[in-house]
Amino acid sequence: MNNLPEFIKKYKQLDLSRSIFTRDEKKYDSIAVVPAIDEYDNLIVLLNSLAELEKKYLDDTLFLFVINNSDKAGEGVKENNRRSLEMINNLICNKITDTRLNPGIIESGLNLGTVDASTPGNELPDKHAGVGYARKTGMDLALTKFDYSNDKKKIIICLDADCTVDNNYLTEIVESFNKRNLNAAYVDYEHTLPSDEIEKSAAITYEIFLRYYTLMLKYTNSPYAYQTIGSTMVCTAEFYCKAGGMNKKKAGEDFYFLEKLRKQTDIKLISGAKVRPAGRISWRVPFGTGRSINEFCNSVKEKGNAESELSVYNPSIFLLLKKWHAVYYRHDYYENGREILNSAVSVHEGIEKFLVEQGFPIAWERINENAASPDQIMKQKFLWFDAFRTMKLIHYLRDNYFPNVNLFDAVDRMFELYDIKPGIARKGNIPGIEEQMKYLDYIRKLYVKIMES
Repeated sequence: MNNLPEFIKKYKQLDLSRSIFTRDEKKYDSIAVVPAIDEYDNLIVLLNSLAELEKKYLDDTLFLFVINNSDKAGEGVKENNRRSLEMINNLICNKITDTRLNPGIIESGLNLGTVDASTPGNELPDKHAGVGYARKTGMDLALTKFDYSNDKKKIIICLDADCTVDNNYLTEIVESFNKRNLNAAYVDYEHTLPSDEIEKSAAITYEIFLRYYTLMLKYTNSPYAYQTIGSTMVCTAEFYCKAGGMNKKKAGEDFYFLEKLRKQTDIKLISGAKVRPAGRISWRVPFGTGRSINEFCNSVKEKGNAESELSVYNPSIFLLLKKWHAVYYRHDYYENGREILNSAVSVHEGIEKFLVEQGFPIAWERINENAASPDQIMKQKFLWFDAFRTMKLIHYLRDNYFPNVNLFDAVDRMFELYDIKPGIARKGNIPGIEEQMKYLDYIRKLYVKIMES
């Protein structure tokens, strides 16, 4: 600890209770942390993808795999993890133990490391075991493996075991952080689509929803408009610590971590390379891609269609949110919270009711008492109406005023709001798979254009 930078010493939640197994004591400028549970086959696919990375920054990068399970995990999961740990540890020692691995992986220049959070005595405690704790374990340990002797950005990259990446993935991240002076970012993504038609439709529509939500937040001028997918997150070691590190949540760890990160710095899009998460059914988290695809498929099996799974936030909510942001972030001085509430009710009564329920009048008194300048007041407003409260307001307006609408109706309305005509001739509430793919292709391009503007 004595040799670590001051910002790490100030990071009170640092957990170094586990250790990293690597080939040597080398230090790095970039470290990618990959939590993995029951992912042996997917790890082979990911490792083969990493073996194809451009070499420019490979020697200065460590790929750290956190093989994890709880102390109450089933025997099948434990055995899968045992094989995963053994396979990667053998690779570290220049041994290939599975013929599906790229034969050139040893000579590829990949620097690999593992954290054993799975074998007897090393498991994660069941109370906290999950993707958040696994990410935190790896990200905290990564802080000890950086080369702090040079002035290059020390970059923590989040990746998942069910992903592949473009061969320029590492190059884009390192150069974006150093040339654009980034502190936090997310890499653009495209789900790998399953061959099964129902699962494919589920993956397509889920990604459309994710991009719709972020684009609509951007439309409202929300300062919290960014993608919240764990396998796309990137930040510097310094801002990881400033944000208080990763949390131990079993799901939604990405949402809450990025919210804390955004309160410290801007979060920018890196669009020049793609992360490609698997669009698959999964049991690993209670929500997210895998769970959404599972629910979509179950709906089709039980009801013959997935209309109930293809309803999303009403665009009318975002129109109101845009007006509310214009009022809330105005530089005018407000004597008391009642003035802001009056402005809120002029936008919509639901916003005023929500603010009262959230205790805004009392919060505003504290902001006024503690802020010494207009800039400090603006900062405190930004911190109070954060990503979580934004989502809670959206849910409040949905539950009380504006019920969900059909996904494709919502997306068509979004195109209108952005004054865009994609030229897609939709047939019916749920278009066929070809039309769905046209929507996805178009919204992927639009996403990059809008989020970089």
